[in-house]
Amino acid sequence: MESDARTVTEVSVGTLFADMPLTRQHLKAGFALFFAFIIEAWEMLVLSYVSPAIKSGLSVSTSGIGLLMSAMFFGMIPGALLWGLYVDRIGRKSACMISLAGYGVFSAASAFSPDYGMLWALRFVSGFALAGILVTVFLYFEELVPTRYRGRATVFLAAGWPFGTWIAVAVAAGLLDVIGWRGVIFVSSLSGLWALVVWKWVPESPYMAVRRGDQARARAALAWLSRGAVDVGDRRLTLAAPEGTTTANVADRRRTVVVTVAQIVINFSLSWGYWGLQTWLPGLLAERGLSLPGSFAFIALSALFMIPGYAAAAYLTARIGRKGVFLLFVFMGVIGGMTFAYAGSLTWLYVGNFLMSFFAQGAWGVWDTWLGEIYPTKTRGKGYSVGISAQRVANAVAPGMIGFLVATAVGFTPTVVFIESFFVVALLLAIALPETEGRQLE
Repeated sequence: MESDARTVTEVSVGTLFADMPLTRQHLKAGFALFFAFIIEAWEMLVLSYVSPAIKSGLSVSTSGIGLLMSAMFFGMIPGALLWGLYVDRIGRKSACMISLAGYGVFSAASAFSPDYGMLWALRFVSGFALAGILVTVFLYFEELVPTRYRGRATVFLAAGWPFGTWIAVAVAAGLLDVIGWRGVIFVSSLSGLWALVVWKWVPESPYMAVRRGDQARARAALAWLSRGAVDVGDRRLTLAAPEGTTTANVADRRRTVVVTVAQIVINFSLSWGYWGLQTWLPGLLAERGLSLPGSFAFIALSALFMIPGYAAAAYLTARIGRKGVFLLFVFMGVIGGMTFAYAGSLTWLYVGNFLMSFFAQGAWGVWDTWLGEIYPTKTRGKGYSVGISAQRVANAVAPGMIGFLVATAVGFTPTVVFIESFFVVALLLAIALPETEGRQLE
């Protein structure tokens, strides 16, 4: 009798999300988090596009510029780990707001740096602050979306990256000659005000509210998201998903360790493969005869190619699963990378870059979704944070390493092949990860 009573009076949050309709409230919260991710992409890229002006303005060497572009990523490494602890203990919403606001303050201050040392230090601190968005935004969104829409919607959230790229290119190309590199950095930092939109439009995750024992807040979030369609009644909300619907066998310590090690190396490899190319793309394209304005146009067009890649990945993930889409898209991205590396003409550069942009970014969209689903609510932030830290280690090391290869005249083709080899590592290790398509979050 006691077991029957418990069944009647308790319901898991995951069960409610399985039956929840998609409403305009989900779209509203999704747009707020979508633009937060745009800001992250914008800020990570904009310094690369004004680096020539910084180099001449502060009399910095090529290797010094590489280290400067790495400063934010060095800050994100410890930042991601600490934000992972914060989001699992305190909450998703406050992490997003504090991260955005803190980034805005420190990034704005960096625009007034009197010398290279101060600029490097403030970029480091702004990276520490911005890491909260990286750790939180995808897992937060996954905890707000109905189960049957979660994969597609979260992949579309990842499509914020090309929009951030376009904004970074537009601000750098349009304002650099007018307000200088300091002005470009300051204008970019104003995006930290988006924290106010997150505060207004995005509720706390019901999963996190239940974990913290705040039943009232969880009920309010469920009612707001579903526009009253979800009726909890007198039932007590729990995090325990029905048997057979969990996202990973987290009770099995050995499996959890294998999954965690695999995702750390995958994160490092994907980030190295992508960021190693992007940070030095203008310089590498210069070896193929493109001017700086021509490089900006090439990068902007590359971002355009990303959009159908995200759309295709979003469509396919509900049909063949996270793993199948990821493996296919990473493999095709490598094919594109090799085409790009050995391109003998501008036409083949575009063909290779189209394949890279389409498939690599589609793979990233699926990966950002997949990573947040393999851990339960109580450790989702920490699990995501160690992966993000691995990405930032690659982001921090790659510009300097690739800068060294560029400076020593290794050449376009060997440099690109070296960068692309890391995608092969990610491809092989992804086989060890569990499929999570259609499963409820714990």
